[in-house]
Amino acid sequence: MAGAHNHAHDHAPVDYGRAFALGTALNLAFVVLEGGAGFWSDSVALLADAGHNFSDVLGLLIAWGGAELSKLPPSKRFTYGYSSSTILAALANALMLLVAVGAIAWEAFRRLTDPPAVPGITVMLVAGAGILVNTLTALLFARGRRGDLNVHGAFIHMVGDAAVSAGVVIGGALILWTGARWIDPAASLAIVVVILWGTWGLLRDSIGMALHGVPREIDTTQVEKMLAARPGVTRVHDLHIWPMSTRETALTAHLVMPDGHPGDEFLIELQHELDHDFGIGHATVQIEIADGAECRMHGNHGGHHG
Repeated sequence: MAGAHNHAHDHAPVDYGRAFALGTALNLAFVVLEGGAGFWSDSVALLADAGHNFSDVLGLLIAWGGAELSKLPPSKRFTYGYSSSTILAALANALMLLVAVGAIAWEAFRRLTDPPAVPGITVMLVAGAGILVNTLTALLFARGRRGDLNVHGAFIHMVGDAAVSAGVVIGGALILWTGARWIDPAASLAIVVVILWGTWGLLRDSIGMALHGVPREIDTTQVEKMLAARPGVTRVHDLHIWPMSTRETALTAHLVMPDGHPGDEFLIELQHELDHDFGIGHATVQIEIADGAECRMHGNHGGHHG
């Protein structure tokens, strides 16, 4: 059995260090402002939003840490480097948001039975500032949200926060108009729904990545068909596709080619197609010659078989 390997050079990562630093500073300053206003006005909606924004500050720090760790070079123990830390960061962010949601919901239900008086003007002014801060922070990550789940997590939190702050402004206006105290805790429950809606996709995708699931945008059947259609290939087996990080995907496969090893040019072209057509930038291919010796991986170890 003849073997050959071709490792793609990963695309240079976009450095979001300055975006994370600026976003963290903006949101931390706003948390102090909003939290202080919430305590002064006894508004659970403002306190809930401040708590959520603080969780996003922690989330930005976690995402930032994951992004920085992913830049570290490979070692003898971590031969792929530390790029998977971005997956752990995305998962930690999703879990942390769920904890925050539970705390907000608990306080909101408690206050529904005896809602305090809330100054609507204060609520509207502070939440209005939140719309500005969260929108500016979201724009810092807008460019990279489609190619990196870690950056997407930061982006979706900020967009969600802007929407939540808009809801708080509406709630403040309704309190001024109607004088109904229950609107404040009800608004915080609406915040819970918005956070849960935005967090579900992040949680689902980050768990899938942590379990080495094939990225949702890649069709394994189409990848196998492309490999099987290459000249000289009679069978594809032991095909595996998994995320190395929130922006990098790896592949390994065995190709049976009875006419012999096709040469380096074949591997270079194959790597280019995998990268261009499927976004798989790190491919390792083993060539097997049908000389009567069956590869021990064929039909074994739970791999995908052609």
